[in-house]
Parts: sequence; C-alpha cells; structure tokens
Amino acid sequence: MAPTDFRTGSPCWIDLGTPDIDAAAAFYGSVLGWSAVSAGPDTGGYVFLQQGGRTVAAAGPLQEPGAATAWTVFFLTPDAEATAKAAEQAGGTVRVPPMDVMDAGRLVQLTDPTGGRFAAWEAGTTRGLDEVGETGALCWTELHSADLPAALGFYRALFGWRSADSGLPGVEYTILSTADGDDQQAAGFGGAAGPHPGLGAGWLVHFAVADTDAAVAATTAGGGTVVLPAETIPTVGRLAVLADPFGAQFAVITPDPRQS
Repeated sequence: MAPTDFRTGSPCWIDLGTPDIDAAAAFYGSVLGWSAVSAGPDTGGYVFLQQGGRTVAAAGPLQEPGAATAWTVFFLTPDAEATAKAAEQAGGTVRVPPMDVMDAGRLVQLTDPTGGRFAAWEAGTTRGLDEVGETGALCWTELHSADLPAALGFYRALFGWRSADSGLPGVEYTILSTADGDDQQAAGFGGAAGPHPGLGAGWLVHFAVADTDAAVAATTAGGGTVVLPAETIPTVGRLAVLADPFGAQFAVITPDPRQS
C-alpha cells in the first residue's frame, strides 16, 4: 500500500486530464463515491475529488495538444528544476517546463525514455493528497514498460528508488520503494512490469475498494469499460483494470486482508 508520509520519490498526487470534468466526476462518484469540489475561480475548471472532505485525487481539462484522457502520477521532489535537468540527462523528455502552481508548489511534466508520462512536484503549501492507502483512495502505482531495465534506471537516477523482486511464484514483477526509510516494505509504493495486452504504457493508478466486483458493475453501468476482468491474485487481493467513459485506465483492488 502507498505510504502516507510523502518522501522524495513518493507518489504524492494524481490528477485526471479529461475532456468533460463534470461527466468524469459523476462517473468516479458512482464508482468510488467521490464528490467534486472546485479548486477556485482561477484554476481553469480544476476540481478536487474528495471523500469525507479529504482530497484523494483531482481532475482538470486536457492541457497539452493531442493529449489523451489519462491519469497522471506526481512524484515528490525537493527541486523541480533539478529533476527536469536530471530527466533530460537520463534520456527523458520535459513536456512542460517547471512552473509555479500559485503557492501550492512547483510542477514539471515529464516523459520517461520508454514513453511513460508522469509529473514531479516540488511542494509549497501543498505536499500531497489528504488521504492514500484507504478504501476509495490511491493505494498503488504501477509502471508498464517495454524496456523495464531502461525505465527503472531512469527513475533511479531521478529519485533513487530501490527495487526488489516480488517473490510471487511464476510472476515477473518488481516492487518499488523510496530511497528513504529503513524498512523497504514500508517505503513501498508501487510495482513495475513489462507490457501487457490491453494496458497502456506508463503508470497505472490503483484504487482500494471494498468490493471489486461491485466497482466493475458500477463502471459498466456508468459507461466505462472493463480492460482486464476481475481476478483474485493470491496474497495480493481481487483486482480489475477498468477505463472511464473517455478511455482513462485505472485499476481497483480489494486488498487481501493479510496485507493490511
């Protein structure tokens, strides 16, 4: 499960770029129980997606020409400018140069050398989401890449991540954790794997739910689609990969109780 104390390299924010914020908010409200709250009159329609008054995600209009509807994962950095330079030196691309987001922080939009899009966040008044790891919130991030060694080398250069084999029999899967923290398992926030049919390259967000099958049913009822049907993974939980009505992929998981 993603740690709640955001360290350098932690996924600290997620937002959805979508062509219809109201429709997207209604969809995720029906699937995950979220409500949408405006981020303010000068934010271009950006909204905070909340449960119980706590921000668990955000959504805004598509900003980049030709951008597809998708979730973006933000990783915490102490210096957005330095991270942008390191990304270019490591073979990545700066899509949107570092910019101030009012007094909340400083943002840079990046792409890794294997095509995975993400962002880095230098905290100002906002360090990250109000809640992660709980039901209805982000609990895991997962990188899919056709060249996993190159991708992991890139992210290690930026954030110093540690990695380890999952230990799951017959599964090639890498567990990722931040550089900080004596307990690597406690510092874990996600995983990495090779390409998978039907899944887009890059980062896939996972939301914890009480009932994966109910979330799948709510997704199809709300106009979304099933990318990978619900499956129970031993010692992990019951997982499904879905897409919202505009094509943004995400996963839902009811964690195995032994992992809580």
